[in-house]
Amino acid sequence: MRVRCIRTVLACLILGLLIRIAAVASPREEYQVLKKITLGGEGGWDYLIVDSGAHRVYISRSTRVMVVDLDTSTAVGEIPNTPGVHGIALVPELGRGFTSNGREGTATIFDLKSLKSLGSVKTGDNPDAIIYDPASKRVFTFNGRSNDTTAIDAAAGTVAGSIPLGGRPEFATADGNGRIFVNLEDKSEVAVLDSQKLTLKTRWALAPCEEPSGMALDKQHRRLFIGCRNKMMAVMDADNGKVITTLPIGTGVDANVFDPDTQLAFSSNGGDGTLTVVHEDSPDKFSVVQNVETARGARTMALDPKTHNIYLVTAQFGPPPAPTPEQPRPRPSIVPGSFELLVVGGRKP
Repeated sequence: MRVRCIRTVLACLILGLLIRIAAVASPREEYQVLKKITLGGEGGWDYLIVDSGAHRVYISRSTRVMVVDLDTSTAVGEIPNTPGVHGIALVPELGRGFTSNGREGTATIFDLKSLKSLGSVKTGDNPDAIIYDPASKRVFTFNGRSNDTTAIDAAAGTVAGSIPLGGRPEFATADGNGRIFVNLEDKSEVAVLDSQKLTLKTRWALAPCEEPSGMALDKQHRRLFIGCRNKMMAVMDADNGKVITTLPIGTGVDANVFDPDTQLAFSSNGGDGTLTVVHEDSPDKFSVVQNVETARGARTMALDPKTHNIYLVTAQFGPPPAPTPEQPRPRPSIVPGSFELLVVGGRKP
């Protein structure tokens, strides 16, 4: 009887080991463009954000925000009168959303169900990125010309204060525990903020990363993923500011996201139309596992944490207009009606 029990235990141990080996050896999902949704409409674009609960994606479009139903792949409404809109922050527990209106220096507050405006708040000069911090229950705009951040009480819809940053802010992220991290593009640094006290705690150098743009956070392992314009992703320790490693990415990065369920970080590279996929093998080891072909101009993106799909936006481009003294290097023109939403997801190879 004792020999039989020992054999049974050994068999279970071997079976468990084989299952783990099979799981490790199983092929990783390959990401690819699953769908292209033509939305059309006038104007450029910047950030977008997914509302998983409502199955919607919000997309900034120069003077308004488009709202797309992810179940039907159709536009279901918009938030108008957002001049120079860059980003959108969502506060589902309050049923509110906020936009950063760069040309007007304001943030529009809107109702998530009706999409109607609930008012606006004055911010710093040229607000760009915008995020919600659940620890302080404040919305923060990051103002490109005034080099500061404006904190807005999400419930009251009033300004709670501002923090000088000492550099031009790009994207930011909150850890949920009262710390906010923001890229300072012109300084190649990360600024660390106390969202409760509204103070600048410290600034960390990002070398060899230059001109940081997108940013994402692995909250569990305290790792920041930062997209740099010199074609690299910097991985930084969110507790001490140490740059752990850098990885190669494509050109023209403007956004990063991290999926905690798959331990994958993504970099959307609009210059060469690629999506770099980085796997967190361990908190101190990272590897590029794929470069997905997306489309030229697909430089910003959003993650749906429920489906694990990635959403990017772009359009078809024509020749640039003639240079002017005000615009000596004009951007390429956008082909009318060609604006589209790309859906990228994983499939077994």
